[in-house]
Formats: sequence, structure tokens, C-alpha cells
Amino acid sequence: MKSSHTYRLLCTLLMTAGLLFSAFIRADEQPQLLTDSAKIYLLTCSPGEALYERYGHTAILVQDEELGISDVYNYGIFDFNAEHFYWRFVKGETYYQLGKEDAYWFMRLYEHAGRQVNIQQLNLSPADRDAIYRALIINYYPENRVYLYNFVFDNCATRPYYLLMNALGEKSDIKHQTSNIKHQTSDITFRQLIRHYTPQGSWGDFGINLVFGPRADKPMTAEQRLFLPEQLMNHISGLHYADGTSLVAAEHIQPFVIQRVPWYATWYFGLAVLFVVLAIISLHDRLQGKRTKWVDYILYVLYGVLIVLVTFLTFFSIHPLVGFGPYLLIIPSIHLCARIIYLWR
Repeated sequence: MKSSHTYRLLCTLLMTAGLLFSAFIRADEQPQLLTDSAKIYLLTCSPGEALYERYGHTAILVQDEELGISDVYNYGIFDFNAEHFYWRFVKGETYYQLGKEDAYWFMRLYEHAGRQVNIQQLNLSPADRDAIYRALIINYYPENRVYLYNFVFDNCATRPYYLLMNALGEKSDIKHQTSNIKHQTSDITFRQLIRHYTPQGSWGDFGINLVFGPRADKPMTAEQRLFLPEQLMNHISGLHYADGTSLVAAEHIQPFVIQRVPWYATWYFGLAVLFVVLAIISLHDRLQGKRTKWVDYILYVLYGVLIVLVTFLTFFSIHPLVGFGPYLLIIPSIHLCARIIYLWR
């Protein structure tokens, strides 16, 4: 009787172990989401006219003709009309989200705007394509799709990059290349790279120099450069598997064309005009033996606004690169030099 009870107990334990093992195996197996003919592309959009479009854009396209899937996943969705949008933007608390849209309309939108969409077809196994698509689906869940945007460290280019690298993380060769660039430093700084993609001499260029502080002048690692879409596009082109096969199966890409600013619209010309105007006013004041105080007061107010803005950005916002820098002295220096004509005796 005791032997029979022991036998039944042993059988129960074995059956339980077998069920647990089977459940573990099934949990590790994921159903195939895409057919073997599916394709995944990295899309890199060229710069646009608006300031926030100057640096391009990155998205991921998933296509599976057999399943009727042709979706673009885009981490750059934001709403100007959101509550307190501009106040949150100044504080650095801008929330973006992952959007999904039909590839046809995505392409038409950029075509209508005159912006090129660079296309890179990724050379992936069915398992890797599924891993990427599954990660996108999970990211698109309502509870996951919103994220705290950061222009340099967490944006529409870094999100696709880390998603791809995580999906390919078990590929030791890709993982090795990814690990290497985390420690490779270069001579280029954040300020220099951002200015490279900002039309030289534009007022946007001036604004960047005005609010960026010493942290913007630190050398970047090779990985940190990938927050800019063109840099990511070029990096993906250079990745390869251990057998030498490129991660990119086919591509149609072109370098970004940075628009030129006409001389009369540059901040150099604008500040030169300011100097000439102030010099003429100063000469007139000297000849008349008086002082046009309202001109100075307007500039003093401007300095005060700039100081308050940069102070707020430095100490009360989470923008990573802002701070006090020498460019803040440009306008006061012009003011002082022009007014010397009046002050000199």
C-alpha cells in the first residue's frame, strides 16, 4: 500500500515536471508574425523648412504583401496644441510618441513637402524580422508609445537604433560593433555636429550658439552621433555580419543637402546692421550733445531676457547642452563698441 502511494506520488511529480517543462518551452517559442517574404526598411527623411525639420527624420517601414502589412513606425509624433506645450518645451519636458501610418501616405507627405526619403532594406532572417516587428508592436501599445523626448539622447533616431540593436543583440558580430562605438571618441563636439546640419549663418545657428554652454563643446562618442538621422543612416550602411555580409541588403540613399542662407538673411549681416544703426545714433547723440536713452533701455531689457532664459534653461530645465557661454556677450559687445562713439571724449 505504501509502495503504491509512493509510486503514484512519483508519477504525479514527473507529470508536473513534464508540464512545467512543456510550458517553459512553449513560453520561449513565439508564433511567427510575418511571412518569409516580409521586408523591413530603415527610412531616413531629408531636412525640411521648419527649424525642427532641419535635422531630418528616421522611421521604420514593415512590409508584408502576403499579410497586407505596409506600416511606417515613426517615433517623431508630437502635438503643438497639447496643453502647455511651449512651457513644457522650454523646460525640456516635451513628450513625443510612436505613431503608425500607412506607408503610401507617409511617402506622399514627404514627397509633397519636397523631402527625399532614403530607403535601406535590412538584411534580416525571418526570426530577426519577427523580433523587430514584435518590439514595434509592443512599443505601440498605448501604455508604451509615449516617451520623454530629448533632442540629443532620446529621439526619433535613437529609438529605432536601439530597437534594432536590441533585436539583433544575440548576433555577436553586430553586438561587438555596437559595443565598440560606445567608447570610440572623436574630435567633433555636439555644437559642431549640430551646427553642421543647421544652415550656416541662419538665425537658428545664432540661437544654438547663444544658448549652448560648455557641455556642448565636449567631444562625442561615435554612438552619440547617431541621434542625427543621417549619421544613423551612414552607420547602418557600415554594419556587417561575421561572414562579411552587410546588414543592408539594398539601399537608395543620398547625402543630406544643407540649405544655404542668403547673405542678407544671416545673423552676421543682421548684427552688422545693428552696429551701424547704433553707431549712427551714437554719432548723432554726440553731435547733438544728448543721449537717446530708450535705445539703451531696449537693449538692456533684451540682455535681461537672455540672461533669465539661459539661467532658467541651465538650472530649471532638463535640456542637456544649454548653459552660459561666450556667445551671450556678442550683442553687449556690439552695443558697447557702437556707443563708444558717444562716450568717448
